[in-house]
Amino acid sequence: MPREIAVSELEQHNSLESLWIAVNEQVYDMTNFVEEHPGGPENTILNLYDLEDVAQRTWSAKAWAFIHGASNDNLTRDANSRIFQHIWLRPAIMRNVTTVPVSTKTRLFGADLDSPIYIAPTGAPKMAGPEAELALTQGAAAKGSLLTISTPSSFPHDEILAVTPKQAFFQLYVNKERHKSEEAVRAVEATGKVKALFVTVDLPVSSKREADERVKFGPGTTTNLGTSGALSAKKGDKKGAGLTRQNSSFIDGSLNWDDIAWLRSFTKLPIVVKGIQRWEDARLAVQHGVQGIVLSNHGGRAADTSAPTIVTLLELHRNCPEVFDSLEVLVDGGFRRGSDVLKAICLGASAVGIGRPFLYSLSYGQEGVEHAFDIMKDEIQTAMQLCGMTDLMRDASPQYVNTGEVDALVRQGGHPYARERSRLKANL
Repeated sequence: MPREIAVSELEQHNSLESLWIAVNEQVYDMTNFVEEHPGGPENTILNLYDLEDVAQRTWSAKAWAFIHGASNDNLTRDANSRIFQHIWLRPAIMRNVTTVPVSTKTRLFGADLDSPIYIAPTGAPKMAGPEAELALTQGAAAKGSLLTISTPSSFPHDEILAVTPKQAFFQLYVNKERHKSEEAVRAVEATGKVKALFVTVDLPVSSKREADERVKFGPGTTTNLGTSGALSAKKGDKKGAGLTRQNSSFIDGSLNWDDIAWLRSFTKLPIVVKGIQRWEDARLAVQHGVQGIVLSNHGGRAADTSAPTIVTLLELHRNCPEVFDSLEVLVDGGFRRGSDVLKAICLGASAVGIGRPFLYSLSYGQEGVEHAFDIMKDEIQTAMQLCGMTDLMRDASPQYVNTGEVDALVRQGGHPYARERSRLKANL
């Protein structure tokens, strides 16, 4: 007859020499399988694409569909990454890049970062790995970075912050019951660890995510998205089995620029508007006195065929360059190489958010998160030195980047020739 094992005994078996795990109230001895990760040893992971490959091969079909998927035809998701292939570096040669340590350090909203990379807010991290935000926040801290905690998190916000060594950002979906948003922000701010409030504005209604809709929840699919009071696993309806669509009804689609004053009324945190997709809104953000913006299209999960975020960054330069002197300009979406990050910093970005790849890294737990940071920092430093730089935030400038192939995509002012037409109504 199986014996009962106390939690205290289970906790003692947490090393490579003796590793036990508990699944559905059953304890398994995994010691003999430690070196046989289904995705291969961690030291075979050379770049973020390798992490994506492991996730695709080892995750449940639902987890892959929800996290990797995007809106409609996935055009914006794919364009976010692909556009970096058309932006070229312009290396400066014969610059001594060996006499001093190469620095990627920066400071953002009072948070010291070892490199200009932070973990962007993501949905359903527990579908990627059981440690979810606990591994993300501790892994980020170990590498001198931080996690942006999402409103619909896998673990309660206070539990995530309890294991967060120093600092975090907090992402807010404004709830239709606005007092709930106020309570959530006040609670995380009271910990003293949250450095900025990221207000997501690019998803006033749920988008259509077909990959997510097609795949139903299978046995063992874990979400644990209970912190918003709405998210949970459901069987589906006539439209499909989309997790986001079925569970986003709490988001307040009436949010508008006048609500910045409401947000400011109950928090002293820097307010960052996340989801800027055109230069006109960047200018409005300045006018409304926020401290930062994130150029973001929700990783291609909002309006499909919206422009890649690096194009929006260039739009700011062409139409409202004063924005860069007024607030912090962050950018996310499609960053997979250190050279991608270098290009964004050269073009004026303060920092870069990376989301999906860190969820892919959860296949290896906290060690995977740390490994992903190591990969990106090494790639950034190598690209810097090859371009003649030794201090990223001091040396980076547009002179190191050729955007000629994408300049035709960068809007100046309004549409160059199409004009708004009057809509004549028939007299019935």
